[in-house]
This record gives sequence, structure tokens and C-alpha cells, in this order.
Amino acid sequence: MKLFVKYISIVLAIYLLSLVLNTIYIGSFGALLIMGMVLLLVNLILKPILMLITLPVNLLTLGLFSFVVNAWTIMIADYFVENISMGGFINSLLAAFIIAILNGLFKDRD
Repeated sequence: MKLFVKYISIVLAIYLLSLVLNTIYIGSFGALLIMGMVLLLVNLILKPILMLITLPVNLLTLGLFSFVVNAWTIMIADYFVENISMGGFINSLLAAFIIAILNGLFKDRD
């Protein structure tokens, strides 16, 4: 269930950002769903490795550098999915913030 909530927040965040920013291009709804799945896989496989490599910088910035790592994972997923363009690092960083906010809103409060 956690993965499904994360997937929905990823897809929703990218879609909402594409409505607000004209630099984010989504070619089709299918491409958006594939982008969500690829980003979820990148987060599961590569993100722990990137977080371990950037641990000293992350400690110095009190965890704020993790948003940069999230932006990198979005850019990596963007590279592998055709028909979607995130428009660069700043848009990916903004998407990382929005995804974190949506994850916090959708999270179960047990």
C-alpha cells in the first residue's frame, strides 16, 4: 500500500507541475504512468546508493541535500522515459518538493 501511495503522489505531482509550468512536457497519459513507475523503481534501486554516497553532505545540510538527490532521481527517470521532459534541474527540484509534500499528505496516520 505504501508503494501505491508513493506512486500516486509521484504521478499527481508531475501532472500538477505540468499544468503550472510550461517547461514540463507530458506527451501522453501513458507516458505519465510510465514515468511514475520508472521513478518509483529508480527510487527503490538507485536512491539508497546515492544517499549513502552523499551522506557527509546530507549531514552538513541537516538533511536538505536529500531534495537534491531526489531531483537527481527524477532527472534519471526523465532520461529513460520518452514523451516526457521535466525541463531541467530546477523543475526536478520543485517536483521533489511537491512529491515530498504529497507523500506527507497521503501518508497513513496510524
